[in-house]
Amino acid sequence: MKYVWRLLAYLRPHWLGVALSFLALLFGTLLNLTVPWLIKRVIDFGLKGDIRVLSLSSAAIIGVGILRFFVGYGQRYSSGWIAYVASYDLRNALFQRVQSLSFKYHDQEQTGQLMSRMTSDIAVVQRFFSVGLLDSMNLILLSLGVTIAMWQLNPQLTFYALAPFPLLAVFATRFVRIVRHLWRSAQERFAYMTAVLQENLTGAQVVRAFARERYEVDKFKQANREFMDRRLKTIYTWAETFPLMTFIAALSSVLVFWFGGAEVIAGKTTVGTVVAFNGYVMLLAMPVRRLGAIINLYGEAIGIGERLFEVLDTVSPVREKPDAVELPHIEGHVCFEHVDFGYSTTKEAGESGEQMADVLTDINLNVPVGRMIALIGQTGSGKTSLVNLIPRFYDVTAGRVTVDGYDVRDVTLASLRRQIGVVLQDTLLFSVTIAENIAYGRPDATEEEIEAAAKAAQADEFICQMPKGYQTTVGPRGVTLSGGQRQRIAIARALLVNPRILILDDSTSSVDTETEYKISQTLYQLMVGRTSFIIAHRLATVKKADEIIVLHRGRIVQQGTHEELLAQGGYYREIYDLQLRDQENVAAAAMGGAG
Repeated sequence: MKYVWRLLAYLRPHWLGVALSFLALLFGTLLNLTVPWLIKRVIDFGLKGDIRVLSLSSAAIIGVGILRFFVGYGQRYSSGWIAYVASYDLRNALFQRVQSLSFKYHDQEQTGQLMSRMTSDIAVVQRFFSVGLLDSMNLILLSLGVTIAMWQLNPQLTFYALAPFPLLAVFATRFVRIVRHLWRSAQERFAYMTAVLQENLTGAQVVRAFARERYEVDKFKQANREFMDRRLKTIYTWAETFPLMTFIAALSSVLVFWFGGAEVIAGKTTVGTVVAFNGYVMLLAMPVRRLGAIINLYGEAIGIGERLFEVLDTVSPVREKPDAVELPHIEGHVCFEHVDFGYSTTKEAGESGEQMADVLTDINLNVPVGRMIALIGQTGSGKTSLVNLIPRFYDVTAGRVTVDGYDVRDVTLASLRRQIGVVLQDTLLFSVTIAENIAYGRPDATEEEIEAAAKAAQADEFICQMPKGYQTTVGPRGVTLSGGQRQRIAIARALLVNPRILILDDSTSSVDTETEYKISQTLYQLMVGRTSFIIAHRLATVKKADEIIVLHRGRIVQQGTHEELLAQGGYYREIYDLQLRDQENVAAAAMGGAG
């Protein structure tokens, strides 16, 4: 039940609405309790000729009905409002937590799982707040009120009327214990089904390209089947328990008429009292019949609470220190001091049984202000991992990374990252206008600044050819643009923030040679005075670098200029002969042909 209590904590900021809802529920319960008592007076006095009692009781019953209408409206409205605002707060808290988690968490967590938690799981919590809590409080108040009312009428008959309810509590407890695990299992399968759906929609082009539609249909059908099977188990358990609970509640009426009828025959009580008792039992029977649904909602809330707080309780390994300082305007001096880095097999650092996969080992690199550094090496050598440590997308395992002498772990993330421009090879654009995509890092940028950044990235020409120019809305993830166009917009986005440190992760891989040349010429001008890290696979980029860093299996094996490294031979010479020499020959032939 700890997860239920933690969910209820989200009602605390809205305590006034909760109080009003509770008062409406309490007043409505008192109104309900007066009806059987009024009916008793009608039978015992009104039907025996007391017209005054008959008239007043009848008028009172009508008045109670009218009041119950307005009270019920206020009760349902207030509980619904509380449920929505509390769910709103919970969803915001969940989204904020996801935003604060590092790359490491998102590397290991499926997007569909997170989407399921933020949509269907929150919907279940909302239903628990609006229905489960209201009905359970109604049952508690009504049980207390009915017990007191019946005890005042006839203590002995009260004992008989409530005798089946302990057995009802036993079945209810058993049901919630079973349904909790069933519901969590069902939600996990729903989340998996959502993940399958999300991956299929994201990879729609790949699916069509390889004619795997039938495979994807079968895969989704299997995931959907597993979800349905688990939900059916929950429904079966509920269907098995609910009729039994209803039967047990109905026994109360049997016991009231049996023992109450005997007392009427013996002259120990009145017919009105027995009818009132049955009225109280029927009053209690309605929420008791909903006990199965209430318990089901509590079971769902417990299972969902576990899933939600798994995310809310996750502590990101990359987080600000309490005493983190604002990084002042930097010059761009970057230093790696005995840096080790590895990816753990568990979701978060420090967990039991964690195993590290070494990616970088004993990296020592001093990059003065304004230097252009080219990183080369085979796939998996650690190039991207190295540059990802500068803006703290990940944290070092050992050693430290400094910017202008500041350990990046000692400064706030925002003040660090807003001074670093990053262009990734896998470019993501949002489903907004091109102008908004370019200004993503600087929402206050003027139109002139946006256009200047686009021109620097050689993107202005194709943007102006679009129907609405810079106000053209791109499709999801920028699919309406070519790979080269997306990369140029991403470069413009990075340039607009005017970073002191620029990181380009093979950022011109999707453009043609002519466009790459134009972009490169502009970038070389923009890099003057900036510290730049370029993951390169093309000779033109490598040759113009102030220093080339050669990585092999997570270690720096060579560093120097292009000419120096060629003279040294070794691993760089191997890469040059295998990958770069052909580029140089083609370029030379092109120049000769032009001559």
